[in-house]
Order: sequence, then structure tokens, then C-alpha cells
Amino acid sequence: MSIVGYARVSSNSQNLDLQLEQLAASGCEKVFSEKITGTSRNDRQALADCLDWVREGDTLIVTRLDRLARSGRDLHDIIAQLSAKKVGFRCVQQGAVDTTTSMGKLILGILAAVAEFETDIRKERQREGIERAKAAGVYKGRKRTVDVDRVRSLRQQGIGATDIATHLGIARASVYRALRDELVMLA
Repeated sequence: MSIVGYARVSSNSQNLDLQLEQLAASGCEKVFSEKITGTSRNDRQALADCLDWVREGDTLIVTRLDRLARSGRDLHDIIAQLSAKKVGFRCVQQGAVDTTTSMGKLILGILAAVAEFETDIRKERQREGIERAKAAGVYKGRKRTVDVDRVRSLRQQGIGATDIATHLGIARASVYRALRDELVMLA
């Protein structure tokens, strides 16, 4: 049974030292750390390695919940993965979060639900703001990143979609979207 730590900061300019000190003080025998944004799990190799490394009976420790996950869904998925491996989870600064106890599991569930609620509220406010801006004629949406006329011009010159995409530095799917009307007419 090992006590394993995971530390993360969002950018290379930030420092991991405080987290590493707290994890060492908590008895971590092995620590995985990385400097990468926490908005997605996809590129977080140290987290993937950590979750792969822990074994039944181990306990994973982080200093704060937001070091592990940025959304309630992500947190839930990670905790479910740990639970399936029979690995405990504790959080140093939110000491009540400890999945090795019934109360800790309850607290974690409540915190995850509150975090998800806050995210939903933030999305609602953003949506309301966009609707107000549209009604006022201020919001025009995101600027186009594909010059449709240029795509069509290159196509009329007999250049294929892949070459157009390469030439303009865009995805081939974007070329097809720009040509959609023309392709419908050809069919």
C-alpha cells in the first residue's frame, strides 16, 4: 500500500514547489507532477501515468481538487476509475474529502455537484448575455476563419480539396463546408 501524490500547475511559468512540499508532508512515497492546463485530461500524461500506476490499497493525494479535475464530470470519472481499482483518494486542503471514509465520499459527491451547478449557472449567464447582445445587434458571432470566396476560386481553378486545405492552412472538412452549396448543385 503506497501513498501517491499528484501535483499540477497550469503553465510553465508557475511553480510546483508548494504542492510538492505539501504532498511530501502528507507522506507521499511517489509523486507524479506536470505543468499543463487542467481543462482536459487528454494531454495530461503524468495524470494518466499516475492513474495507471496506482494499485489496490494505494491512496492518491492531491493538494486541492482543482489540481486533479476542472469539472464535476471529470472529477467523478477519475474517482470512479480509482474506486474501480480500490484506490483511496484524499485532498490535503479539503481534508474532509477522503474516499476511504463514508463521510468523505459524501462530501466529495456534494462538492462535485456544487461545482457542476456553478458551471451550469455560468453557462446560463453566458447564454443570456449572448442573447441580449444579439437582440441589441452587438453580437455577430465568431469571425469567419475560412475565406469561402478564396476556397471557391481555387476549386474553380481545378485544385482539389486536400490541396486547397494545405494551401490555405485549414482543415479539409472546412473546404467541404465552404463548397457545400457548390457540391449540392453538382449532385
